Amino acid sequence: MRGKQGPSTGPFFVPGPLSAKILLPANMPKSSSAPHLSTLILLSALGILPVNIFLPSLSDMAVEFAVEYGVIGLALAVYATVSAGLQIIMGPMSDRFGRRPVILWGLGIFVVATLGCATAPDIWTFLACRMVQAVIVPTYAVALAIVRDTTSKEQAASKIGYIAMAWAIAPMLGPSFGGILDEAFGWRASFWFLVLSGAVVLALCWVDLGETNREPSNTITEQLQVYPELFKSRRFWAYALCMAFSIGAFYAFLTGAPLAAGSASELSPGVLGIYMGSITGGFMIGSYLAGRFSGRFPLTTTLIAGRTIACMGLLLGLFLYFFGVDHVMALFGPCMFVGVSNGLTMPSANAGAMSVRPKLTGSAAGLASAIAVLGGAIMSTMTGAVLAAENARLGLLLVMLSSATIALTAALCARHFERTHEHGH
Repeated sequence: MRGKQGPSTGPFFVPGPLSAKILLPANMPKSSSAPHLSTLILLSALGILPVNIFLPSLSDMAVEFAVEYGVIGLALAVYATVSAGLQIIMGPMSDRFGRRPVILWGLGIFVVATLGCATAPDIWTFLACRMVQAVIVPTYAVALAIVRDTTSKEQAASKIGYIAMAWAIAPMLGPSFGGILDEAFGWRASFWFLVLSGAVVLALCWVDLGETNREPSNTITEQLQVYPELFKSRRFWAYALCMAFSIGAFYAFLTGAPLAAGSASELSPGVLGIYMGSITGGFMIGSYLAGRFSGRFPLTTTLIAGRTIACMGLLLGLFLYFFGVDHVMALFGPCMFVGVSNGLTMPSANAGAMSVRPKLTGSAAGLASAIAVLGGAIMSTMTGAVLAAENARLGLLLVMLSSATIALTAALCARHFERTHEHGH
């Protein structure tokens, strides 16, 4: 919707209730037109890239700031903690104020905070700016809400599949690129690169990203009154728990694979890194398949197919273990199926969660993402607690299979709840 020019508001006024007036550029795209998919892909890639692009530089940063390695490691912990909280806040804000202003403000704050990281004179300034930098992470969930605003839920799953590919590629390439920048220009170069990238994406969103939330809530109070609907929805919890335990299997893999691989064979860190990338490669394949085919099938069909692939792959891994196959691919090969299944599952689960309450699309996206992060944390903690050198491979496969089975059960519940909802029971 284009703003109307008025005597008291100028060319930036968007008509609506007084409490919902938002300043927007007069030449912004119409709300009825979706942004280009490439815009959302770049936004999503920027949302995940800051997580690990600077990891190869941690030792150099600790030396320059004259702190213990554990202190500089807080750059990861505080970032994850703040981003999890912001997932819950920014989704509802996009339902109240619109997708466009939340993303533009998020990008603007990110650029300023990243500039602070790049120029920080001491570790505490750096960590403070790093916390604020986490504002970029929830823009991924808001981007998914934009997709759902402008498409059916089956089409949304297809588009989210392509977006998820960028979400997978960025963390794969980020550390390598950050390491190259560090060698050439020092660790601050990674943050200068993020400043430039943030500014480019901000400009792109300013031009291409129109407002797609056509029915914003009038007040925060109004939204808070309907927000508990998500918590009472069995359909939402089925999709959210499917996401949480799908991600949980992945986090269990990240926690236990180095120990499991080490107990089975002697692998150098570089070779181990390549093998561990297999699950991310599988995620890319699954995301591509979701983008290619999700729109052709009911949402829950794709969801169940993805979870079945995960369970079958892990059962294959257990079969190989009990028959004494010790090759390293007997572990990483089956785990790659988990990556494929997650690539298929996540777009459909996201689209399903956002479809439960159309007026709460952003809230649902943020809350589902926060629940997914929590599920990953739970399974990662459980994996670390139960694994030991003597049971690493078997224990890892069993923990991953348990998580994948819970996710499959949630997917089956989602199908049942959807059918019940369609028949009005």
